[in-house]
Amino acid sequence: MSREERYVIGIDSSTQSVKAIVWAKDGTAVAEGRAPLDILQPDAMRAEQNADDWWRSAVTAIRQVTGTVDPALIDGIAISNQRETMALVDADGKPLAPATLWLDRRAAEITKVMAAEIGDHEMHRISGKPVDCIPCVYRLRWYREYMPELLDSAAGIVDVHGFLTRRLTGTSAATWTSADPFGILDIHEKQWSRTILDHLKIPTTKLPRLLRPGERVGAVIETAATETGLKAGTPVFAGGGDGQCAGLGVGAIQPGVVYLNLGTAVVGGVWSPTAEISKAWRTLVSPTGDGYILESVQRAGAFFVNWFVDNFAGGRSETTFRRLEEAGLKMPVGSEGVTVCSHLMGCLDPYWDIESTATFTGLGPQHTQAHLYRAGLEAITLEFARALKLMRAAGLSLEQILVIGGGADSRLWLKIVADSTGLPVVRSLSNEASALGAGISAAVGSGWFPSFDTAVGAMTRVAERIEPDLSAAPQWEALSRKQAAVYFANRHLEEVAKHYQVG
Repeated sequence: MSREERYVIGIDSSTQSVKAIVWAKDGTAVAEGRAPLDILQPDAMRAEQNADDWWRSAVTAIRQVTGTVDPALIDGIAISNQRETMALVDADGKPLAPATLWLDRRAAEITKVMAAEIGDHEMHRISGKPVDCIPCVYRLRWYREYMPELLDSAAGIVDVHGFLTRRLTGTSAATWTSADPFGILDIHEKQWSRTILDHLKIPTTKLPRLLRPGERVGAVIETAATETGLKAGTPVFAGGGDGQCAGLGVGAIQPGVVYLNLGTAVVGGVWSPTAEISKAWRTLVSPTGDGYILESVQRAGAFFVNWFVDNFAGGRSETTFRRLEEAGLKMPVGSEGVTVCSHLMGCLDPYWDIESTATFTGLGPQHTQAHLYRAGLEAITLEFARALKLMRAAGLSLEQILVIGGGADSRLWLKIVADSTGLPVVRSLSNEASALGAGISAAVGSGWFPSFDTAVGAMTRVAERIEPDLSAAPQWEALSRKQAAVYFANRHLEEVAKHYQVG
């Protein structure tokens, strides 16, 4: 390893693991460390973690890379963090209670209460997020209602970014993009919303200072250096939420470039110069701080696919997926009549319905596992395609889709994405787009590049490009209308049953 080479570290503290990846100036991953995180589920509505585990796992992951790369060659560090996750901490930064995750649904009932108190349109306008129990703001309202002593005794309310930056540098900092998913950030002013916080009786002093992506947070302190193997004084720069960092990691920071993460949840977005507000997407601050990301989210993406394969197709194996893929590629648009609603864990955009459920309809004796498999991929993809259609109607340019995530290994899924959207699909070579996005933030902050645009040009790369079959557009349009109707038919089944009399 040449002594002239310099590196940055992108830390991706996600829901189930912490990864630390050392990046070179050309975007090559030089070293990688990782450690798992456990999810605690005391009951069906709660999803929690021990916030101290975020640091312990980060230490383990960083130790693995500092044992490979000379810490003196590290020019900067930035963090990508799981979003809509928060911890209540004391004056020393120690957790007062388990941290609540984006999967947590304890605030499901009180969500509508708070929306009525402030106004759902006003909540949406300020935060860019339609009313839903995922943003932390509704859990804060839950604490105010049911555990006010805990909320009032907390010296700090921090996201994962703020928790880890305090351990690394001695000071807690959030970025515009890590704070954004809390639902208490005014995305227009890029400041904590006084309207929402005053309603919750929470002073801004309890919240981390806000920084622009790429801005310097501080430097690694001696205690953190001892634990991690990093060099004391190494600069730490503001990163952001993992969804926005993933968009940055594939270069979706300019007009026309769409990113799509075919992961556990399916998340896709496109850059917008203005904060367009719609129930068809969530409006987020761009990972560069300039402009916004309009983001479509489905809770059950690859999770739905894996659930189906595990329970109905013999379990996940290379042989199973090859069989389903090969059969699915031979089928026509529409899976020969099988239609799916993939809302295995409720629905975000465009219906924001936590009680929506999954269904398979149109089954006949000719149908096989492969029909159901392909129909599931079609359903997930068409929800995304409908969101893109509305984004285009709002005046946004859509030219190509950059795809990441485990689902990007599926040739069938990539073809369905291309054909149903009518856009070329390009697979990103980086399977760790969030960590790369954090690395790009550190690279810009450390002065490697004069802008995010130049950093993206130097550090991202792509693989093959799949062109859409535009001749199938009418079939896809017809299937999309049919598939969207399944939600409404299923959701109103009980209402219909009230008017149906037997005998």
